[in-house]
Amino acid sequence: MVFLADLAVMAFCSILTFYFGIQGNGDIPLAHEPALKAVLSFGVYGIMSLVLGTSRYIIRLSVIEDTYKIVLLIILSTCVLVGISILTYFIKGSFIFSFWNIFTLGMFIFALMLLMRLSIKYIYRTLSGSTSKKQRVIVLGSAINSFYLATALKNEFEGNFNPVALLSLSKNNAKNVVNGISIIDYDPDTVPEIFEKYNCDTLLFLSTQMEIMRDGIADVFLRNHIKLLMLNQVEEFDMNNKSMPKLSQHVQSIRIEDLLGREPIKTNNPALRTFIKGQTVMVTGAAGSIGSEIVRQVAELEARDVVLLDQAETPMHDMQLELESKYPQIRIHLYIGDVTNRDRMEHAFQKYHPRYVFHAAAYKHVPMMERNPSEAVLTNVFGTKNMADLSVKYGVEKFVMISTDKAVNPTNVMGASKRIAEIYVQSLFHYQRRYSERPATRFITTRFGNVLGSNGSVIPLFRKQIEGGGPVTITHRDIIRYFMTIPEACSLVLDAGVMGQGGEIYVFDMGEPVKIWDLATRMISLSGLKPGKDIEIKETGLRPGEKLYEELLNEREHTIATHHKKIMIARVRIYDYRDVVEHLERLHNSLDKAVSHDIVAEMKHMVPEYKSNNSQWAQVDSEIKSETEDLCMHEIEINVGNVR
Repeated sequence: MVFLADLAVMAFCSILTFYFGIQGNGDIPLAHEPALKAVLSFGVYGIMSLVLGTSRYIIRLSVIEDTYKIVLLIILSTCVLVGISILTYFIKGSFIFSFWNIFTLGMFIFALMLLMRLSIKYIYRTLSGSTSKKQRVIVLGSAINSFYLATALKNEFEGNFNPVALLSLSKNNAKNVVNGISIIDYDPDTVPEIFEKYNCDTLLFLSTQMEIMRDGIADVFLRNHIKLLMLNQVEEFDMNNKSMPKLSQHVQSIRIEDLLGREPIKTNNPALRTFIKGQTVMVTGAAGSIGSEIVRQVAELEARDVVLLDQAETPMHDMQLELESKYPQIRIHLYIGDVTNRDRMEHAFQKYHPRYVFHAAAYKHVPMMERNPSEAVLTNVFGTKNMADLSVKYGVEKFVMISTDKAVNPTNVMGASKRIAEIYVQSLFHYQRRYSERPATRFITTRFGNVLGSNGSVIPLFRKQIEGGGPVTITHRDIIRYFMTIPEACSLVLDAGVMGQGGEIYVFDMGEPVKIWDLATRMISLSGLKPGKDIEIKETGLRPGEKLYEELLNEREHTIATHHKKIMIARVRIYDYRDVVEHLERLHNSLDKAVSHDIVAEMKHMVPEYKSNNSQWAQVDSEIKSETEDLCMHEIEINVGNVR
């Protein structure tokens, strides 16, 4: 149909030019010279159109290539007609076409073919209402990428977005218009007026502009209830490529994880693949959020065998299906078991003989462990001890323990249990290096703060509360936390495992801490709701064992830089292994008696900096303090008596 319409345009223009236009000086002795010229020119244009395929594009989806093809058609057809005219001059002594006729014909055909296409496209869009169905958006920036994005979205038929303006951050483009899209200067004070003027409530930006958004600009829009959307794959789109999926499909709502005010950590350590490739790696807690990501990254690094050790059967089954689908070349071994079961764990070491062990299995929920200290100690301390002792017995080369920032100056049972586990593996490494004849298993500890999206993380909780209409509950208005994504944390764990020589406690640069109140406010705004109006934010009070801020080092510790700017080594006190074992024996005796008070008391004797906060175990601190004071007074009395 398009080809027939083009032929009709060509026929009309040929007749118009040679019957009603200015004739040239051709003197070919034929009775119907204008008809011959019209037929000849029509034939040339028709054949060239068929050869070039100018009618193969769908007009309602056509873009700039159509114009290129039409221009090419005019140029080539003009050249052919000029050639024919010159040929007749040499044969008959005169030109069959005047150059003016050829030029006029080309301009007529170009104008009418282009006009026909634009008219059809406009009429189709008007009748289908495609533009009116699109969401009006303002695109951030006036650089070339922002312009390409706006143009591509505007020209995208059946797309989802209609760019109505470009918001320039450079403040020197006011009142300019590009491709029918106005450019306006950004002013935080006039943001509401700008969006109201363009009848728009959405800002669209490129993923490459995320750093600008983190610097505080995002909060300006969120305070004014402007929705934020991001194009996630800017490098892949081409507005002239109609074979690509819709650009709108790459636009997504911004996540709170993207706005945490810190640059995502990217690691690119070539030694990692050499470290892992072809090896047998065991991961405890493999079904958890941290353990499962370590498994994925180890599989990506082409480990030969990956042993997944956990007691959660359904998540383990899900992990097996995922890994077998993505990494069919790797041998996946599922081993259901509890790290506190020494015999079961020994069977795993006998069967698989791992070269590397990543120990992520632990209880991590602070209030839960505050109510169940025996389980925290059993799993976090003695479960770790089982895995560490078996690693030494079966010649594991490296044992990487996942710890927490809550182990620093602990204020809760969970943090104290992890600190005791740190102390044990570190002292075990130094002891075996000094006294063992066989190569020492290198024990490495990694400490980091909260991970986004992990089990028990505050962000999934807030999302659930917002979806339920609120309120969003926060323990304290001033509470702050460090955050890191799960892939970032696990990547740094692997890096630390490569560089670790044994006995180190690695701490990660977590960036700037985030105020949880601000986090909740941002999440509510990102949901298109108003904090305090649509969704209430409610303070519930600090939970047992919780503190306002977390630390990565205590006041006596310092750090040593490594070649990785995001990983430091903590200078910590080295404990004597025999003293540690003696403490653990007393702690185990307390476990056998199942008296929580005695368990916590023994933990505090082993970790003197452990002071309970907002917890029932604060009374144990008072008892220890009283005992210490009584002991000091007793010693003073003895010394005074000796002096007398």
